[in-house]
Amino acid sequence: MASKTSKLLTDPLLDNNPVTFQILGVCSSLAVTTQVKTALVMGAALTLVTGCSNLAVSLLRKQIPAKIRMIVELCVIATLVIVADQVLKAMLYDVSKQLSVFVGLIITNCIVMGRAEAFALQNPAGKSFLDGIGNGLGYSMVLVIVSSIRELLGSGTLLGHHILPASYPPNLLMVLPPGAFIVIALLIWFQRTLITKQHQEEA
Repeated sequence: MASKTSKLLTDPLLDNNPVTFQILGVCSSLAVTTQVKTALVMGAALTLVTGCSNLAVSLLRKQIPAKIRMIVELCVIATLVIVADQVLKAMLYDVSKQLSVFVGLIITNCIVMGRAEAFALQNPAGKSFLDGIGNGLGYSMVLVIVSSIRELLGSGTLLGHHILPASYPPNLLMVLPPGAFIVIALLIWFQRTLITKQHQEEA
């Protein structure tokens, strides 16, 4: 039982990662990964929204009429996103400005709606919350990896601190959207190759 519960948190990190395996949430993964700081904030916001929306939908699932379930899910998610956006503007205004509209667009993120629809509607509150947190952490992990590579190679810094020597010529490709495409594509290839190899060895 404990292993099944722990899998709700660990499976989305690698085996069933929402970005590299399910190919969800790719747009924001491309847009907010030029710096690690913005990626961390975006990942935290989505993780909290996904976990709390899963919890709320699971608690309400027996009272939600089937015909309007998606409308209810959207209302729950939109409320949580608005709260997250306002908290960011109040506490981390500069980062909020850098994230621009992408926090608000969590409402349309396939990961959030997908977990509410596919998992929270069929499972109890505790499991649903863990599933939401696990998928949010899987998404956040990809954002941090991509942003670390892009910031390091594109600016020579990590979290704003200079890591590479001043003589390092910044790789401008990493700062532009094609750089994000390349890094995410390599992560998808690596993840799928690794999992396929593991499954072949287990068989």
